[in-house]
Amino acid sequence: MLSTLQNPRQAAAQLLNFGLILSTAFMMWKGLSVLADSPSPIVVVLSGSMEPAFQRGDLLFLWNRNFFEETKVGEIVVYNVKGKDIPIVHRLVRKFGVGDDAKLLTKGDNNVADDTELYARGQDYIERKDIIGSVVAYIPFVGYVTILLSEHPWLKTVMLGIMGLVVVLQRE
Repeated sequence: MLSTLQNPRQAAAQLLNFGLILSTAFMMWKGLSVLADSPSPIVVVLSGSMEPAFQRGDLLFLWNRNFFEETKVGEIVVYNVKGKDIPIVHRLVRKFGVGDDAKLLTKGDNNVADDTELYARGQDYIERKDIIGSVVAYIPFVGYVTILLSEHPWLKTVMLGIMGLVVVLQRE
């Protein structure tokens, strides 16, 4: 560590490497967003409302490009509700109409009732524009890291501190 402090060039190179790692991760995220046509191409299941299809902590990969066919009943979609920050992962159970003007009704597999109570005030259905994407693949339990970081904010600081130390103490 002391040798790093004595050599400012090496310290600057390590800081630049850390910046490159962060910017590469950001570029990959943005590239996935453009490719999937979704503002959030990867999401984590935060509740048990879709059990047994998906468990809490599953990492979902989304696709939002419907070139050849429309969103179908039975498809698992992730959608945003006006006025709420957290996207919801539920199954499309009814569809009224066709095209972008279709009215869609969703429901969690583990829920008794449909999602009309979750929608914004005065909203009885969601529309195609509310959907962030359809689930195309998933990895079980990998998202628990995200859940832990959001439930325990101090873990973010610890994790960033460890990453910073690794970069600073790394020898090239």
